[in-house]
Amino acid sequence: MKFLLMLHMNPSAWEALTEDERQAVMNAHEGFMAAIRESGEFINTQALADPSTARVVRVRDGVPVVSDGPYIETKEFLAGYYLVDCESQARALELAAMIPDAAVPGMGVEVRQIMFDAGMEM
Repeated sequence: MKFLLMLHMNPSAWEALTEDERQAVMNAHEGFMAAIRESGEFINTQALADPSTARVVRVRDGVPVVSDGPYIETKEFLAGYYLVDCESQARALELAAMIPDAAVPGMGVEVRQIMFDAGMEM
């Protein structure tokens, strides 16, 4: 089963950490990636740029309209993700708990099962 483990960033929570604490979180990602590569559960990971660089495209009357920034105001945003293939949702939750961001107060990891994948056999 494939799951998307989405990293929710809260800038105020991140900024409340010391530089050493932030570096420890970043270093812990390396260990997490090594562990899920070794277990064969790793598929992919990506970090996303700051939402201030985002654009939203809406088509109105057949004409694309592009606006700056995210489409909703929120204190949290999607900072990146891990795509994993594991045996169950319970295991996906275990993996999410291993991601260092999950231990940072004010931040978290959302777990969603992949329902469709263009490269996946149905």
